[in-house]
Amino acid sequence: MKKSTIWTIAVVMGLSFLGLLYVQLSYIEEMAKMKQEQFDESVYRSLYQASHNLEMNETLRYLEKDVNDVERRAYTQDSVIVDGINGKIQEQHEFAVSADDGTVYSAFELKTFATKPPTIPKAIIMKTDNSSLSEAAKSMQEIVRTRYVYQKALLDEVVYNILYTASDKPLKERVNFLLLDHDIKQELQNNGINLAYHFTVSTADGREVYRCPDFTEQGMDKPYSQTLFKNDPASKMGVVTIHFPDMNKYIYSSVRFMIPAIIFTLVLLITFIFTIFVIFRQKRYTEIKNDFINNMTHELKTPISSISLAAQMLGDDTVPKTPQMQKHLGGVINDESKRLRFLVEKVLQMSMFDRKTVSFKKKELDLNELLEQTASTFSLRVEHTGGHIYTEIEAVDSAIYVDEVHFTNAITNLMDNAVKYRKPDEPVDIHLRTWNEGDKLCFSIADTGQGIKRDNVKKIFDKFYRVHTGNVHDVKGFGLGLAYVKKIINLHEGDIKCESELGKGTKFTITLPILREE
Repeated sequence: MKKSTIWTIAVVMGLSFLGLLYVQLSYIEEMAKMKQEQFDESVYRSLYQASHNLEMNETLRYLEKDVNDVERRAYTQDSVIVDGINGKIQEQHEFAVSADDGTVYSAFELKTFATKPPTIPKAIIMKTDNSSLSEAAKSMQEIVRTRYVYQKALLDEVVYNILYTASDKPLKERVNFLLLDHDIKQELQNNGINLAYHFTVSTADGREVYRCPDFTEQGMDKPYSQTLFKNDPASKMGVVTIHFPDMNKYIYSSVRFMIPAIIFTLVLLITFIFTIFVIFRQKRYTEIKNDFINNMTHELKTPISSISLAAQMLGDDTVPKTPQMQKHLGGVINDESKRLRFLVEKVLQMSMFDRKTVSFKKKELDLNELLEQTASTFSLRVEHTGGHIYTEIEAVDSAIYVDEVHFTNAITNLMDNAVKYRKPDEPVDIHLRTWNEGDKLCFSIADTGQGIKRDNVKKIFDKFYRVHTGNVHDVKGFGLGLAYVKKIINLHEGDIKCESELGKGTKFTITLPILREE
């Protein structure tokens, strides 16, 4: 599949996942907004009703108090007149209500209603005397009207007291805070809100007169306020302020069912991104492996052809077999055999990366001696460039427990890279150093070669990676050497780091655990 096709599929799928995630988040936001509006409306409705109840309770208190006081000031004048001629009894009642200063608010007199002595049963009277029944009905109407006027007078007195005395009291005396708390809680529950709240009561100018015992500052970024006694003068009004510490939890509790959907969408998005990443990485590895096979095929042709040609010349009787010729052909065969062996080792190194486990034949070695031997082996190659190998042996505890073959190959690869990637037509110097650092044994291999760009340093340990050199292909390789070195060092519980600067050289620092005698 073409790379552009993969990118097209990746972009379409990625945008689809992002669009789905955006729709889900928008839905959650809208639901939370709607829930917030419903919550606000319910709270304000509850506070309004609680405020109304507070005013009603105050009116009721004045009714209970003032009606009793007024009734104690009310007086009744009763008189009874007996009409002996007609055999009737006339009853007269007079009610009056006076204020503290003696002013009479209302006075009235009931009309006289007559009743005969009970010489005749009521049943007979109702059946036979329609005029008496009509007169009794009129008398009852007058009684109701009289009672109405009387109660109105009492209420006028109560209203007068509320208007001219209640608002003069301090707010803390007018408000029963426990009752207000109970009303707020009850009204919130009636509106479907069963949530903990805290409230304060303050005057119109902001002076706080009450604060609930368990008051906290949490949730005060979203307060709700309601005016108390809003029909009183502005200076006499009060304000109740309420807030909910757990309001956000309550608001978003209605959208919790969307959280799993968002999580699943994110998991799918991350899985998709990881899949695309794996596809591109595998595609890159496939391309690199194909290049490796092509290069390997090309590299194998040269030594095979050289060995085949030398063997033919040795078997050809027409070619003179002088000692010089035989020595030359033997040298060719030997050199090309070494080259074949080197290529085979590279293939074996690559195959090691595909195996999950690697078997080592570890033994105790002295790092100082191993580096000195390796330096001695490479001294001719380095001196051939005009450079030198310098060693600084500073490690005291230099015993290590490693596989001699693989570990020696790792060191050889680092030194071989220092020679291969030197500056053209310039000598290269290699510095070897060992030292102890705590319970670790460290050594470094530094060169004065051409160096590596900073952007490429973090990639040099990747399998098949080679630093681009443009159209110059003077150094053969497959990008396996440093990957092999890192794997060997890591399998020996060590660590390797690279420091390089383009044009000045490269330095590799390896840290290993010290082998201590028990």
